[in-house]
Amino acid sequence: MKRIVLFCSFVLLLAFAVAWPAAQQATSAEDEAHFTGKSVTIESPDIAVTRRRFDPAARTAWHSHPMGQLLLVQQGRLRMQKKGQAIKEVGPGESDFTGANVVHWHGAAADVPLVHVAVNMGGGPTRWLEKVTDQEYRGK
Repeated sequence: MKRIVLFCSFVLLLAFAVAWPAAQQATSAEDEAHFTGKSVTIESPDIAVTRRRFDPAARTAWHSHPMGQLLLVQQGRLRMQKKGQAIKEVGPGESDFTGANVVHWHGAAADVPLVHVAVNMGGGPTRWLEKVTDQEYRGK
């Protein structure tokens, strides 16, 4: 009897394993109209997207993200720095990726406001550190 139960359990598990990928990666008729080849949307509840405006010279404190952050500049100029690197500025339509646990800051250039979209990967809390001083912001 135990062998029969074990065999039936194995068959059910095998059937489920075969059916599961198809259920996860179903291609819709709409997808087929817009893509060539298989392309599947991957739902990701652990990605956070925010859009933020900064006045000229406004900025974050030093911080890091456990799985990294992608910044996309929509308007103005982004001024940013990764710990130990030179300050960099990025303009509209440009982006920058900061890797996992890399300490950095970002904000608006001194003379123009900024609107950016931030995509935080992988969930987890932002680790906030000290504020960026005026001297650090100016690159001194």
